Amino acid sequence: MEASVKMLRTVRLALLVALLLYVFVGERMPHPPKPTSPVFYYAITCMAVGVIVAIFLLRRVMVIRAEQTLVQNAEDSASLNRWQAGYIVTFALCEAIALYGFVLRFLSFSLTQVMPFYVVGFVLLLFFHPRQPSNEIG
Repeated sequence: MEASVKMLRTVRLALLVALLLYVFVGERMPHPPKPTSPVFYYAITCMAVGVIVAIFLLRRVMVIRAEQTLVQNAEDSASLNRWQAGYIVTFALCEAIALYGFVLRFLSFSLTQVMPFYVVGFVLLLFFHPRQPSNEIG
């Protein structure tokens, strides 16, 4: 179990660093000076909100249920795999939100328009840190 938590923390750290690189690369690359469609921006924003909802539903279905099983039986490999997969998919969806901002930046949207995508992705990755399942309250 401890090795699984360590692996998930490593993956999370790598994704946090990658997110910072998206911001750096997005600002260093030249952007075409073409007009941008606000409709496209709002569509991507709605997709990002949908991904956030999916993250919370996924955690309820995969991570929390697996944690409840692992508290009872820490040797249950099926629950451990579901728990790991739930965290990895959660991390990937958080990263996807930041990637939406990265794509918008390449489509000539301003940094102030795409910064919420970067910030939300980063904050969600920080918020969903992996911890070993326990039956403690609090």
